[in-house]
Amino acid sequence: MKYELPPLPYPYDALEPYIDARTMELHHTKHHQTYVDRLNEALAKHPSFAKATEGKPEIEALEEMLKNIDSVPEDIRTAVRNHGGGHLNHSFFWRIMAPANTLIPKPSTLNPINDAFGSLDEFKKQFTAAAAGLFGSGWAWLVKDQSGALKVITTPNQDSPLLQGWTPVLGLDVWEHAYYLKYQNRRTEYIEAWWNVVNWNNLLE
Repeated sequence: MKYELPPLPYPYDALEPYIDARTMELHHTKHHQTYVDRLNEALAKHPSFAKATEGKPEIEALEEMLKNIDSVPEDIRTAVRNHGGGHLNHSFFWRIMAPANTLIPKPSTLNPINDAFGSLDEFKKQFTAAAAGLFGSGWAWLVKDQSGALKVITTPNQDSPLLQGWTPVLGLDVWEHAYYLKYQNRRTEYIEAWWNVVNWNNLLE
């Protein structure tokens, strides 16, 4: 299986003014594409291992690889973790955003968040603090743990929550390449703006 860059589900300028078109274009066509290319380069070293995923949907095959990272050949394990994680994280990230003011949380999304955090505002407060406080590059996540409970976590670099057995529900890329053209070093401003383009539709269904 050779992995491919997925198309965005909207134009590059669709998230303006909160995320600018130039950032979206570079983020998608340069950064995400690089993760895809380097994942393919790594897997090409072990054709028999890569062949085991043939016939499965691309994302499902990649999720399975990351959930079972210790089964990946040792000499490409770090590359699959980093670049496979980058590909999977970004493929997820594009889907959980949408043009501003088009979607609001449904009861099926809102009720579990209220149960876990007390209110949507409290969840946003905790998530924002986690994203703003992450040292260096990485991601902030709302995940389901092994018991199905919702929690806010962060991961370094391109690590996927799947590596820890957690299921991602919502994720925010806080690498500088995700916001630097518009927000420079103002990460908190980027995070606050990002809430305007969260695609709440069916997050927890």
